[in-house]
Amino acid sequence: MASRSTVPADAPIGDHIRRLRTERGMTQEALAEAASVSTDLIKKLEQGKRTSARLATLMQIADAFDVSIAEMTGKKPRLDSIGDRLVLGLRDAMLDPGYLPGIDVADDDGAPTPLADLEHTLSRAWSDYWSGQFEELARMMPHLLAEARVTARGRPVETAGVLAQAHQLAACLLVHLGRDDLATIGAERAIAAAQNGNDELQAATLMGTYSWTLLHQGRPAEAARLAGDQAERVEPRMSRATPQQITVWGGLAITAMAAAAAAGDGGTVSELASLAASGAARIGADRRDYEVAFGPAQLAVQTTHARTVLGQPERALEAAAKVDPRFLRPVEHGRHLIDVAGAHAASIRGRDRAVMTLQRARDAGGAVWLRHQGPARAIISDLAEKQARMSPALRELVQTLDGR
Repeated sequence: MASRSTVPADAPIGDHIRRLRTERGMTQEALAEAASVSTDLIKKLEQGKRTSARLATLMQIADAFDVSIAEMTGKKPRLDSIGDRLVLGLRDAMLDPGYLPGIDVADDDGAPTPLADLEHTLSRAWSDYWSGQFEELARMMPHLLAEARVTARGRPVETAGVLAQAHQLAACLLVHLGRDDLATIGAERAIAAAQNGNDELQAATLMGTYSWTLLHQGRPAEAARLAGDQAERVEPRMSRATPQQITVWGGLAITAMAAAAAAGDGGTVSELASLAASGAARIGADRRDYEVAFGPAQLAVQTTHARTVLGQPERALEAAAKVDPRFLRPVEHGRHLIDVAGAHAASIRGRDRAVMTLQRARDAGGAVWLRHQGPARAIISDLAEKQARMSPALRELVQTLDGR
């Protein structure tokens, strides 16, 4: 019998499911019934014949166990041999005692970084994030957080924006590294920092980041509600709204749409997509504010994602045809291509196209980035299971996920 102490964190997901199931005295059939999935899926996961499943399915299984997805999957960063050290460094920076009231910032040499220099460094860090350079970003984030905190000391209003964005970036990175609880702490710290300023739009954007961390914790209904409430709170009158206001509002609307899709709420997805379309049409072309993108291409990307999650591949591919990749950064484009691959993989005739699309996703975001993408792992696992003999292209993708 497996136990919590004998299952390594990076063991296959089936080992974790078996451990949780046996700890609770559940049969495979009982788990399948509680999670509303097939017994065959549970068996294949535990036997290692499948190494992952769709996000919605994993959420159902985790809910049946009453645990987070991170615990059930043994989610662990995959940044090659130095990954653990880097992630631990980021964890220590996020949980530094200096965040406690009355405690000095660690490593404070009394020389704050000029605000302009800090903003430049933060801009470079966001560039690393959007291009999938997670290893380099994980290496620099502890220093960036410490610098931002030292610079912000005694200047909370002036530095509110940059300090909030530093923590927002840490939260976004931690989601990709599988540290969802730490990511939520990062989002909370970002919101707290922004409250020292007077930028309502940035504060709303950070609520969107917090919603995204909730979604990755397997709490889609809460994520949809929070993002939807914030979108309603800042919804501008389109006839007099600035492009920046529309971007922030639209970003929240499509965040709520993604969460609603994960919750299986197709009606809300359609309602939000229709609502967001008016804003996308109003600004005409995609734009970015506060590291949030919104416009016709981004709406099409998120519609593709939502329809793929809802199991509507034809509607997903219809939306994907409207995406102009020129408006997407590498990681965004790669993540979109994973959704497109998922839609193609839903039909036997589309499997070869799914493999080619996943190769393009890997090329866009990078091999390290791809290894962090649960949906990509699920699709590749499905394709490998269904092919009696893997094609060279599919075998190469499997090797990429294994770090080879």
